[in-house]
Amino acid sequence: MKVAIASDHGGVNIREELKQLLEELGIEYEDFGCDCSTSVDYPDYALPVAKKVAAGEFDRGILVCGTGIGMSIAANKVEGIRCALVHDVFSAKVTRQHNNSNILAMGERVIGPGLAREIAQTWLTTDFEAGRHANRIGKITEYEKRVQ
Repeated sequence: MKVAIASDHGGVNIREELKQLLEELGIEYEDFGCDCSTSVDYPDYALPVAKKVAAGEFDRGILVCGTGIGMSIAANKVEGIRCALVHDVFSAKVTRQHNNSNILAMGERVIGPGLAREIAQTWLTTDFEAGRHANRIGKITEYEKRVQ
């Protein structure tokens, strides 16, 4: 698995924690920034990650900002992206099993580093169940193609 990861200024600390987790799990990743403490615009980090995942250059992506909301909204504008904003372990598991999410968004101002690691590990190690869920994802994909 290959993961693209990024944050804005509000998610730098958790992004660093998650990079350590990826290394511990032996998962290849590329960091798309940011390395700053001054305010930056989250779309400048979310969109490149989403485009790389949508293009198949990366299997999944992880985005972190203050709340995760801005990153998830921006990422979900890219065709083929199913970015899930998650702040609990159960949702991390189910969004992989049922929604086949390919990007995980979290908020550093909402959760701490320990929970972020647990959420990310669950999300990274949970498979899509397919079955009845594949039909639902297919409907979303078909809609995206019609409106693009």
